[in-house]
Amino acid sequence: MLCQGCHTPDGSGSKNIPQIKNHIGRFLATSSGREYLIRVPGAANSTLDDSQLAEVLNWMILEFGGLSTPANMELYTADEVKVLRQSTLFEVTEYRNFLLSQLP
Repeated sequence: MLCQGCHTPDGSGSKNIPQIKNHIGRFLATSSGREYLIRVPGAANSTLDDSQLAEVLNWMILEFGGLSTPANMELYTADEVKVLRQSTLFEVTEYRNFLLSQLP
């Protein structure tokens, strides 16, 4: 995964790239949001194996999620990643905007 290339090393994003710092945990509020984090092309097409991708996603959420991370966060597993990454998301911006409009 090359997340920091766009989202920056501290997760603050840039002009056209969303900030993950203090926001990434919001996606765990719904199953669609949870799936989204695995299905974005940078994750789904990563050279990491399923276990490694699960570990990186868990680390990113715990490291950058801040108050957006639910206290009862369920960690990603290799089995979950294996299933969900098979369906790469191509309309990333549109789908992200839709999800954000649906989140509590």
